[in-house]
Amino acid sequence: MATASAIAEPPGTTTPGRRPPKKRRWIGWGFMGPFMVVFALVFLAPIAYSIYLSLFREQMIGGNTFVGLENYQNAFSDSQFWSALGRVSIFLAVQVPIMLFIALLVALAIDSGRLYGKSFFRISIFLPYAVPAVVATLMWGFMYGTRFGLVGNINDAFGISLPNPLSPELILASIANIVTWEFVGYNMLIFYAALRVIDPSLYEAAEIDGASQRRVITAIKLPAIRGALVIATIFSIIGSFQLFNEPSILQNLAPNAITTYFTPNMYAFSLSFSGQQHNYAATVAIVMGLITMVIAYAVQLRGMRKAA
Repeated sequence: MATASAIAEPPGTTTPGRRPPKKRRWIGWGFMGPFMVVFALVFLAPIAYSIYLSLFREQMIGGNTFVGLENYQNAFSDSQFWSALGRVSIFLAVQVPIMLFIALLVALAIDSGRLYGKSFFRISIFLPYAVPAVVATLMWGFMYGTRFGLVGNINDAFGISLPNPLSPELILASIANIVTWEFVGYNMLIFYAALRVIDPSLYEAAEIDGASQRRVITAIKLPAIRGALVIATIFSIIGSFQLFNEPSILQNLAPNAITTYFTPNMYAFSLSFSGQQHNYAATVAIVMGLITMVIAYAVQLRGMRKAA
C-alpha cells in the first residue's frame, strides 16, 4: 500500500538524497550546450592559441622554434613594454578615481529627488556612452587642434596661447578627458540603478531620527551600493589596461606624442601587424591579461572583505 507522502508527491519529483534520473540530468547541459560551444570557440580557444604562440619564436633559420618561457623573460626585461605599462598605470591611478567620483556625484544628485528634470539629465549624461569611441576620439581630437580646432580658434579670438592638448606633456591627460567624457554616464547608470533598489523604509527611519542628507549618503546610500562601486572599479581597471582606440586614433593627429608602444595593447598590435613578431605579441598579450586579472581580483577581494 502506498503511503500518504508517496501519493502526495507530484510525478517526476525526487526526494532529498535521491539522484534525479539520468535523462533529467542532461536537460541542463542541453540548455548550456550552445553557450558552452560559443564560449569555447570565441574565448577559450583564442587564449589557448595565444599561449601556444607565446612558447615559440619565428626564426629565419629553423622556422617556428620552441623556446619555452624565453619570450616571457624578454617581456619582463623589455623597456618599451614597461614604459607602456607604467603609462597606463598612471592613467588608471588618476583617471579612474576622477571618473567614478563624478559618476557617483551625478547618480546621488539624480537620486536625491531635488533635481528638476532628472530624466533629461540622466539621458544627457548617458548619451556620450552611445557615441562610438572612434567618433568621440575624432571629435575631441579636432577640438584639441591648435591650428584647425577649438583650441586654435580660442587662441585666435582672444589673442592668447593655450597649451597644446596634443603635446607629449598633455596627451595622456587629453586621452583621460575623452575616456571620462565617454564613460561617466555608463558608471552613473550603474550607481543610479543600485541606489533605486535601496529599501525606502531606511530613508523613513533616517528622517525620523533627524539624519541630514550627508548622513543618509554616508550611512545608507554608500554602504548599500558598495557592490556596484566594486563592479564599476573592476570594469574601469580592465578598460584602462585595454586602452587602445583613443591613442591609436589620435596618433595620426599627434605623431610626436604617441608612439607605437604608448600602451601595451598598441605595442602588441605593432609587434604583430607591423613587426611580424606574432609570438612575442602573444606573449605581451598574455602577460597583460595576467596582470589585469590579478589586479581586478585584488580589488574584488578587498571590496568583498569591506562588505563583509
